[in-house]
Amino acid sequence: MIHNVGTVDRVIRVVAGVALIAATLLGQIGAWGWIGIVPLATGLFRFCPAYLPFGLRTCPAKVAHDKP
Repeated sequence: MIHNVGTVDRVIRVVAGVALIAATLLGQIGAWGWIGIVPLATGLFRFCPAYLPFGLRTCPAKVAHDKP
């Protein structure tokens, strides 16, 4: 799978996702907090489908090496 989420972006997504889910479980916010599953999943899989149409990447591009 192609990775398009970089390290900093990934950490922010995971922290935000866990925070939303935790707040929901603790009763601090309503059921809408389950939307935290989306940033959590995109952070864990290092892939964000919303980046594709715009050609965005927050991770460094891999350099193809020539084989001898």
